Amino acid sequence: MTPASPTKRLACATCLRPQSACICQWITPVAHEVEVLILQHPLEVDNAKGSARLLHLSLPRSRLVTGEVFDLPALLAGPPESGPTRQSVLLYPDTPQDQAPSLSPPPMLAPELLRDPSRLRLIVLDGTWRKSRKMLYRNPLLQQLPRLSLQDMPASHYLIRKAHRPDQLSTLEATCAALMQLEGSVEKFQPLMAAFDGFVAQQLGYRAAGGTTGF
Repeated sequence: MTPASPTKRLACATCLRPQSACICQWITPVAHEVEVLILQHPLEVDNAKGSARLLHLSLPRSRLVTGEVFDLPALLAGPPESGPTRQSVLLYPDTPQDQAPSLSPPPMLAPELLRDPSRLRLIVLDGTWRKSRKMLYRNPLLQQLPRLSLQDMPASHYLIRKAHRPDQLSTLEATCAALMQLEGSVEKFQPLMAAFDGFVAQQLGYRAAGGTTGF
């Protein structure tokens, strides 16, 4: 007789987490102008501590694509309904210690584009530092994009995941900081940042109770 398989927990159709750990209460729609493309490493998909899904569900002009190697020409072309062609900019550190010798310096973002956020597309790599570097190297087109590097950021509120450097942020925090800069508005993204604090508190609550964090 074949042993019965463990009962799989029912998942929320929106956030894809078990219903007992649903994060939909933290979804906070933001009327943003910059399009966002989130490239997620496969190992992040089932990581309960990950923030990319919450970010995607809160940004109407965002796409979330999973993989290590991507069809970037198709992704950067965008769907027909997305409107005029946008200039893509990669959210990624641009300091000597973060670049491999094989990477050439990325081009500068044209100043006039910074005055019109509706013409921009922010590309975000969702993964650990090591995995995001691997994604960058395996997708040469990403190396050719103008790069946005965050500077002098406050301490992260991402208390549920260990950071290797003090300035490392969650995907949601880093993306919101970049959008604040590109769109020239801090207030617009504050409700999502507050919701992120609630998400973190929920995960810490699971940890304090000795349970899982969602998967």
